[in-house]
Amino acid sequence: METHRLVLPGDLNQFGYLFGGQLLSWVDEASWIAASLDFPECRFVTIGMDHVAFRHSVREGTILLIQSEKVTQGETSVTYQVEVHRGRADADEPLFSTKVTFVNVDDAGEKTPITW
Repeated sequence: METHRLVLPGDLNQFGYLFGGQLLSWVDEASWIAASLDFPECRFVTIGMDHVAFRHSVREGTILLIQSEKVTQGETSVTYQVEVHRGRADADEPLFSTKVTFVNVDDAGEKTPITW
């Protein structure tokens, strides 16, 4: 799944660069949407990101491409590889990449098997 975000003034830190927490929020949201589209009957919650390293700074007005692709699936969890690029996937190396893992939970918040 692919989505785009425009970096606006409210997304910046005190130095005029994209706030890392904002990017993490967008990555979490984009990968959650991908998981929810792949498994519409599931109720996913994020349980982790494997590695967080920002490779390049991002300024206001930048259009970001966020790509999410399923890489592993277990009985109750699923993991997505996420890459963030400046504008287009072929434009340059990723600005950021990580794997985001979700677990399917029931009404009580307990792990439950993934359903199709």
